[in-house]
Amino acid sequence: MNVLQDFRNELLKRREIVADMTGESNPGFAKTIKAVVEKFKVKDEDIVIKKIESKFGTSNFLIRAFIYDSPEAKLKVEPKIKVKKEKKL
Repeated sequence: MNVLQDFRNELLKRREIVADMTGESNPGFAKTIKAVVEKFKVKDEDIVIKKIESKFGTSNFLIRAFIYDSPEAKLKVEPKIKVKKEKKL
């Protein structure tokens, strides 16, 4: 993993990272989180992967991620996941 951009956002209490990763196939969110944990020595619950991009036919992947200072800071900023209600018959 090669870090291209590392920006500290004090207002939202997070680091905004753009990194380059190579691999044979798309690393997916689980492998990407694991790579960010190893690179920056942070907890995986404080990481949000926003995007994994690639160009067709290349083995380079552009990763955009946020690393929050604490889980509380993450809960204040990140949108809540809506759960669909089951329909009653």
